[in-house]
Amino acid sequence: MDVPRKDVARRRKLRRAIVVVVGVCAVAAITWGLSRLEPAAPTVERASVWLDTVRRGQMLRQVRGTGSLVPEVIWWIPAATAGRVERILVLPGAMVKADTVLLELSNPELELDAVNAQWQTKLAQAELAALEVTLQNELLALQASVARLEADYREALLQEEVDKELHGNGLISEQRLKLSEARVKELTKLNELERKRLETWNASQEARLAAQQARIEQVQAIYELKRVQVDSLRVQAGTEGVLEQLPVEVGQRVARDAILAKVTDVRTLKVVVRIPETQARDVQPGQVASIDTRNGVIAGRVVRIDPAVQEGTVAVDVSLEGKLPKGARPDLTVVGTIEIERLDNVLYVGRPVYGQAYSTVGLFKLTVDGQTAVRVQVELGCSSVNTVEIVKGLEVGDQVVLSDMSRWDAVDRVCVR
Repeated sequence: MDVPRKDVARRRKLRRAIVVVVGVCAVAAITWGLSRLEPAAPTVERASVWLDTVRRGQMLRQVRGTGSLVPEVIWWIPAATAGRVERILVLPGAMVKADTVLLELSNPELELDAVNAQWQTKLAQAELAALEVTLQNELLALQASVARLEADYREALLQEEVDKELHGNGLISEQRLKLSEARVKELTKLNELERKRLETWNASQEARLAAQQARIEQVQAIYELKRVQVDSLRVQAGTEGVLEQLPVEVGQRVARDAILAKVTDVRTLKVVVRIPETQARDVQPGQVASIDTRNGVIAGRVVRIDPAVQEGTVAVDVSLEGKLPKGARPDLTVVGTIEIERLDNVLYVGRPVYGQAYSTVGLFKLTVDGQTAVRVQVELGCSSVNTVEIVKGLEVGDQVVLSDMSRWDAVDRVCVR
């Protein structure tokens, strides 16, 4: 017969109580230990960040901005006279020369005026020829009159000499002699008057010819003007370049001085680069620039800086010193880089995504093992397009993360794998 053992049940309860107490203590200890641990650093893929090494040496300061090719010579072609568009011979985008006919206009009234002016010129020339003949006849008549008076004068002189001799011999009366002398005096005065009349006529002849010649020049000038206006109905480019605009259509009536076309000279293009106002303060005329046209890089030089700020940028004119690549046309978008200065023996690194010149930023610096990056405060100096000067916080050979790390602003340590 079995005898029950009362102490076994008591020991079993004691063991269970000990196990529970030990478990509770173990859980509390583990919880306390975990609370004392620092949170694990987040992991960043090395291929997804941009790393750069701090260097010391010469740093090239540059500023960059977008811009466009702008023609220095723009030729606006106005209508010299009113008319109707009959034909369009060249379309925008075509290369044209100075004598290329772009379009043709019509103006029947102007053409009729030109014909009338031409006939007026011919009529004035015919009148000049008739006047010359008339004046020649008048000259001959005056010369004949002078010759007759000259002959009568000489005859009167001879008669006077004969009468004097006859009067001395008592053959004629004194009255006859006085008549001869009076005749000589009369012809002398008439002869002088006729010569003066001939001289005056010569002067009047030149004046009459000059007046008629002026009349001819007047009608010729009117005819030339009308002819030029008729010729202008065939609208020419006037310069070599690219036809950019032709804002008219066939059948359209245009008024005088209305703009018919715009031609730009592609041989004299310049670049207008828009630089952010915060960077434009160091830009000066004469500085070297390089222009990227997406089809080649052209050397240039700053020639003008706009004094006004527009939409946060300053317009900088750059003259091109190199040959334009193929496809270079007005309004082509380009990227301009202007060299400001060269700084010797400075500590610099690639320009981070965030961080302006002369400011303090937090950058992640790789530790010695290269697996962990810790945040450090870095004081920046002057900046360039791709680099920035380090004033304090980094040393030569330090590797820093330059890409956007704003998502990790809440931590000071990341793992880079």
